[in-house]
Amino acid sequence: MNLVRDAAEVYDLKGLNCPLPVLKARKRLAGMKPGACLWLETTDPLAAIDIPAFCAEQKHRLVETRVVPGGHRFLIERGAG
Repeated sequence: MNLVRDAAEVYDLKGLNCPLPVLKARKRLAGMKPGACLWLETTDPLAAIDIPAFCAEQKHRLVETRVVPGGHRFLIERGAG
């Protein structure tokens, strides 16, 4: 059991194509407190490149990436910025 993973909200971005997953994730994370975590669920193959790049650029921490049937799940911890 991991409290960070268990307490994180899930944001369903399945069916959205680039750049929408990143744009929607940016907006959702902006409304969260630093240190809060969010799972993103995506089906866009480019999200495997875009989400890690977005996290690095915006100083969020990419805690975990999972390949799941039909897409990816990303656990992001909101940065202080």
